[in-house]
Amino acid sequence: MLRTCSKGCRMKVNIDMGAAAGGAVAELDLEELLATRLLVQGNSGSGKSHLLRRLLEQSAPWVQQCIIDPEGDFVTLAEKFGHQVVDAARTEAELTRIAGRVRQHRVSVVLNLEGLDVEQQMLAAAAFLGGMFDVERDHWYPVLVVVDEAQLFAPAVAGEVSDNARKLSLGAMTNLMCRGRKRGLAGVIATQRLAKLAKNVAAEASNFLMGRTFLDIDMARAADLLGMDRRQAEMFRELARGNFIALGPALSRRPLPITIGPVETSARSTSPKLMPLPEAPEDARDLIFMPGPEEASPVVRRPPPKPIPTDEILTQLSRPRLVPQPPAEPVFAVIDEAEREAGIDAVLREILEDPDAAFRSDAVLYQDFLVRSRIRRVPGEPLPLSAFRRRLAIARAGVDEGSDGETWAMALSLSETLPDDLQGIFLMVARAATNNDPCPSDAALARAYGSHSPRRARRLLAYFEERGLLVARTDFHGRRVLAFPDLGCETAPGHPDAPDETQRDAAE
Repeated sequence: MLRTCSKGCRMKVNIDMGAAAGGAVAELDLEELLATRLLVQGNSGSGKSHLLRRLLEQSAPWVQQCIIDPEGDFVTLAEKFGHQVVDAARTEAELTRIAGRVRQHRVSVVLNLEGLDVEQQMLAAAAFLGGMFDVERDHWYPVLVVVDEAQLFAPAVAGEVSDNARKLSLGAMTNLMCRGRKRGLAGVIATQRLAKLAKNVAAEASNFLMGRTFLDIDMARAADLLGMDRRQAEMFRELARGNFIALGPALSRRPLPITIGPVETSARSTSPKLMPLPEAPEDARDLIFMPGPEEASPVVRRPPPKPIPTDEILTQLSRPRLVPQPPAEPVFAVIDEAEREAGIDAVLREILEDPDAAFRSDAVLYQDFLVRSRIRRVPGEPLPLSAFRRRLAIARAGVDEGSDGETWAMALSLSETLPDDLQGIFLMVARAATNNDPCPSDAALARAYGSHSPRRARRLLAYFEERGLLVARTDFHGRRVLAFPDLGCETAPGHPDAPDETQRDAAE
């Protein structure tokens, strides 16, 4: 419902969530929700997904929406409300670019994570949320970001996934709930287990809808968030399906029981219903034990081989062993590894001499590398894509992989712990530290990463600092210094806002 004043000015939009105590309409202030965020909690079967669907359907005409859907339940919104379904089976770079275009063109989307394992879901969600978070200020339009099963993307403790996936996903969820408001991102997170959800993510919500839960630890956290004592928390065990306790500036100033209203769409997967068994056919035995025409032929188990007699074994052992013949002369000429390495290095230098190479993907550069290698007749098999990315990262940093010295050996070893696209940036700043060169500017780091955004470069340095690889400080003149504890060296002071010398020379 849209309420306006007598002069026609916009007041607020109230969303009908269902019925409150006493038969009154349970309304949710949409504009207040965009500023204060929402946390939904309930065990499986409590009506949590039904609540989210009601909220999305009622608010679809008023605000852009983005749903992080791990089970593919919300793709049905596309048929009635025009949401675009984004299949998450893409690269992280593709998802980041799509997310930026989603905010630019203000299109409601459903990120379908169905079919991916947990780690792939975390990485895909982190890339998509990061792309929405990092858009330019001109595209900071209001967006309602709904994350179902939020405990998967912001776990309280480390699980079976890698540390990198957990950090990226948790960081994206933290940005959404803590810093997303100024960028127009309103987080709505739903979870089955409050105890499994990171506290710093849950604590940023000011509105709560608590459904049925049975575990004492979850009820205790729900009671703390709602300001209830432990005896009052027992009511969460008695809540029926579709019933929730609402609290928050967008819902109610006091705990208010509400019943979620009906929805217009339905999920693709529904809970199984009891139904009578069919009548037993007369040929039930044949239906079970006889293969159907469309089934594959059964696997035939071969009998084990007969044991070999002892006399035959002794005869085989007594036979003289054949003397191995010396290896034959190779048919093809022996490849000179030094010549091959020199040819590869020359091709890499040619590629990096192009000022636009930093802004091309590794796949495009790899195809260019293969063509140039054939032109130069580089002997041997071409480098695989993984080895090419490693050599390219080292070449971009101006480092020789075979350089002598323990410092470079340590730097190369530390770079191997990073993702492929970050190794070159780390080696670039490590080289500046070992040579005591000025700290590279944000523009230079962004160009080396293939981006035009200095903010992205600062995020990369913050990521290195979080992993304990370096320590950033600022001197009294506002210049940045990067120290490497493991390498025992640091860069000379350098202005972070200085222009990129490479780009300026190319322009001249």
